[in-house]
Amino acid sequence: MRVAGFVIHGSHSKTLRACLESLLAVCDEVVTVDSESTDGSAELVRSLGVRSKIFPWQGCGAARGEAMKLLAPADYVFFLDADEWLNEESLARVLAWKKTQATLPYYTLQRRDWAELPTGRFMYRKETRKRLVRWDHARWAPDMILHDALPKDDAQKIPGAFIEHHFADSVRGIEEKQELYSLLYAVRLAAMGKRSKSTFGIRSAHVLRDAVVKGALFRGGLDALRLAWAVSKTHARKYEILREIEAGKHSDLLGLFRDERYDALFKEALARF
Repeated sequence: MRVAGFVIHGSHSKTLRACLESLLAVCDEVVTVDSESTDGSAELVRSLGVRSKIFPWQGCGAARGEAMKLLAPADYVFFLDADEWLNEESLARVLAWKKTQATLPYYTLQRRDWAELPTGRFMYRKETRKRLVRWDHARWAPDMILHDALPKDDAQKIPGAFIEHHFADSVRGIEEKQELYSLLYAVRLAAMGKRSKSTFGIRSAHVLRDAVVKGALFRGGLDALRLAWAVSKTHARKYEILREIEAGKHSDLLGLFRDERYDALFKEALARF
């Protein structure tokens, strides 16, 4: 079975080596799409002999679509984010899967989100992610500007295979990221014709899920609770911003999305923070 791999990266030199080494260990071909990094990430990619293309950031869909253009056809595509990697046992599990007669459109791995705060390191949560995609299903469109782009089709888990994820190094950083994500989510929802809804209890429900049901509170204490509150922000804030759009605000961002000017959309959105 032939597996092609890719990663989209910006200035991610801290985690990019581990990501690329994981991809190189299991893939027959690896490429990167560089969204104009400035921290030596490009030199790191070259040192590992990986092909790369500079592609200004226009969102996940456009970047992943560009990566697919660089790859030769394969049976499956394996992709990681620039702050993700596989440990030795997980690499072995994926290599064992590669020897099977895989046919499903998607295979999933559990991702372990690690918080590396000034007060300590702990696993925040586990989540399931589709990272192995059959070639004929590996299609990303430019309007898929956020991470949740793949359809919710049937998928099968690869037992014992974990993606390690550098999730957070500060609560403040997560808060800022969630505000940006909320704005982009809201613009996309508005363009799809979705309507706002009540946000009552949304954040509390997500904090309960991550902190208690998924156990972050027991591993990280009050730091985990603060982080869970910051992470929950986007689940409510996107509907608050959607309500603002319905009232006439952010019309410029909505126009940029509808005109498919995704590069300008991200630049304008980032300029608001």
